[in-house]
Amino acid sequence: MTAVDAVVMVIDAAKGIETQTRKLFEVCRNRGLPIFTFMNKCDHPTLDPLELLDRIERELQLHTVPMNWPLGTGQDFRGVFDRAKKEVHLFERVQGGAFRAPVTVADLSDPLVKGVMDPAAYAKTVEELAMHDGAGAAFDPGQVFAGDMTPVYWGSALNNFGVQLLLDGFLAHAPAPGPRRSTNGSVSPEGELFSGFIFKIQANMDPRHRDRVAFLRVCSGRFQRDMPVTHVPTGRRLKLSNSHKLFGQDREILEEAWPGDVIGLVGHEGFRIGDTLAEDPSVVFNDIPKFSPECFAFLHNPNTGKYKQFRTGLEHLLNEGLVTALYMKNNPNPTPLLAAVGPLQFEVVQYRLESEYGAESRLEPASWVLARWIADPATDVDSLALPSGVGVARDARDRTVLLFPNDWSLQYFEKRHPGTALFAFPPTEQEAVK
Repeated sequence: MTAVDAVVMVIDAAKGIETQTRKLFEVCRNRGLPIFTFMNKCDHPTLDPLELLDRIERELQLHTVPMNWPLGTGQDFRGVFDRAKKEVHLFERVQGGAFRAPVTVADLSDPLVKGVMDPAAYAKTVEELAMHDGAGAAFDPGQVFAGDMTPVYWGSALNNFGVQLLLDGFLAHAPAPGPRRSTNGSVSPEGELFSGFIFKIQANMDPRHRDRVAFLRVCSGRFQRDMPVTHVPTGRRLKLSNSHKLFGQDREILEEAWPGDVIGLVGHEGFRIGDTLAEDPSVVFNDIPKFSPECFAFLHNPNTGKYKQFRTGLEHLLNEGLVTALYMKNNPNPTPLLAAVGPLQFEVVQYRLESEYGAESRLEPASWVLARWIADPATDVDSLALPSGVGVARDARDRTVLLFPNDWSLQYFEKRHPGTALFAFPPTEQEAVK
């Protein structure tokens, strides 16, 4: 999310706001990102539309303004009504989605709308829209830019319905690329000198060549293919020749780019997530924020004959930032302890190890649920009174990490050692946890 200027929050209209959505939302709120909401799966039975909007306002403290409105739900879903343009977009239940031109209507009393909707669903829709027209919040670009209001769209992504309305609204109302924070202050997108940072790394995007693509967000200036830049972490000067525009499996050579654009850089093994590339080597963009890990598991290689494939694959996936590797203190076993936000990340690691590198793996879940980095590297861990079940590990940069099995053990440690500052992330990336 560090590479974007606005985000789309997708909500399952049958389930409402889920735990992972809340976590992602907090990141967006902390960064002040404008949020656009897409209520998905409207062609399935859903929660009441008013209830969904109320949950966003109550649970996320975010004002809502529906830009369109669903005409029914589940088997009775017939499309959406564009409130601003007074257009009805009719839904066809066709696999993969089908385009039908919007029908302009004066209001919902148009016989066309009545003719396609169930009478009870029609009456309910008219009542809900009348309520919003009379008492609902009006669209306010200032509140949207401040992250206090979210425009809401409805549809079915699987059927490609309502997605274009969302994208059109996003392009019309999302902010232009803004300044980025660096150690030397704010970097304006209108600056003349090129600068950008690596926010994602993906291996094996082209399985035929086992390439590695580093994705760079342009923050200032004009990017030109073959231009010389400085890889700020190493101070090395290099030319960015192999630059691409990527969409899925499709890619094309990119000759130039501007602030807000994303460039795929192929073949640079030394790039890491968070690295700054700039014409001015004094520019260093701030660290990319991360989620605190809550799931832990040991990853074993059950086939010694595939050791090389296992090691290479895991190294590549760790460089992508898919999971974090920790190593238990005083443990001669080199088996890494993987740390992630959710268990799905472990499944992705195992799947990609086998499908891309031909290496099987075995996952052994661990009991810890919290990780805290010790702020002072000079702290003698052996002198600390650790609660039962607490583990001690080192990360890839040899920083000490305490692993707690529950909230109580963390609180107990903090009471026993009030002078030992802890971080939810590595010390250079986050303020101390109070």
